[in-house]
Amino acid sequence: MMLVTSDSIPGKKIVKTLGMVEGNTVRARHVGKDILAGLKTIVGGEIAEYTKLLAESREQALDRMKTEAEALGANAIIDVRFSTSYIMGGAAEILAYGTAVMVE
Repeated sequence: MMLVTSDSIPGKKIVKTLGMVEGNTVRARHVGKDILAGLKTIVGGEIAEYTKLLAESREQALDRMKTEAEALGANAIIDVRFSTSYIMGGAAEILAYGTAVMVE
């Protein structure tokens, strides 16, 4: 499955547009990781626990979007975007969305 952020794929022809597809996940922070992150803010630097959490969340959202596109018969998704929404204290949604297409 090809994923691109543009509205076309160089060297490929879009033969059918199948519609918007999306995948999301809602994740909450872990209290133990929050304590470590709080300590890290004192000394500075990357908060690796949150970096890993966000990377896993993005991958899960992408996987769910790809599954939806495959169910429609798509072999590519164009105009891929991410959105994040605050749900409640310590929890957020990551949404991946794009347009499922068939290319040749």
